[in-house]
Amino acid sequence: MTARVAALWRHPIKSHGRESLSHVRLEEGRTMPWDRRWAVAHEDAKIVDATAWAPCQNFSRGSKVPSLTAINTVVNESTGMVTLSHPNRPNLTFNPDTEQEAFLDWVRPLMPTDRSASAQILRPALNGMTDSDFPSLSLLNIASSDAVSTVMAMKQPLSMLRWRGNIHIDGLAPWAEREWLGKQVRIGSVEFEVREEIVRCLATTANPETGERDADTLKALNETFGHQNFGVYAVVTKSGEIALDDPVEVL
Repeated sequence: MTARVAALWRHPIKSHGRESLSHVRLEEGRTMPWDRRWAVAHEDAKIVDATAWAPCQNFSRGSKVPSLTAINTVVNESTGMVTLSHPNRPNLTFNPDTEQEAFLDWVRPLMPTDRSASAQILRPALNGMTDSDFPSLSLLNIASSDAVSTVMAMKQPLSMLRWRGNIHIDGLAPWAEREWLGKQVRIGSVEFEVREEIVRCLATTANPETGERDADTLKALNETFGHQNFGVYAVVTKSGEIALDDPVEVL
């Protein structure tokens, strides 16, 4: 079976929603367009340059606030307007660059009172606010997720949305992606260098439909597989196009 692209996802506001795509153009040395374009700094953030990359601990995120994982997003690229939806909140359509107060009012009921409150939306000048300190995309293997589901004796496979990745790949052996480190991978007409495995956090324990923690993914990873990693970070080394069902090959 040939490995192929099963899904494409971007996360316009870091940890605050996801949006599916049918195709995307990627540029060398850049993140996925509109992926982590914005991030929500909390009131205790220590950020010197609001236009530069900063570590994830400065931001409101699903590892600390599981309810955020149930947000979905739709972006209007021509206007810059973003629509957020959540099972416990009315839809909100706003411009993250100019209507921050509307967003802060909307998200406040989702935030626990014992956590630092969301305070400001930031936008990096060049690349998205990824968890890596280099402009990455995340590649995820569906078979690896299914392997985690199996050891957890889940009634149905874990949703791939728990892993908050960009490119979901079908047709690989479980954990085959761990052998890609340092290698070049072609997806569609785009080429990547695979840089790092992704160390996972508590965000993956939350159900992306409900925003409630209901599966101990970290225990399953550590006790059964001997690590806390899922998926890999890759950088674009050759620009091109990717669409659903495109082939995936190691060069």
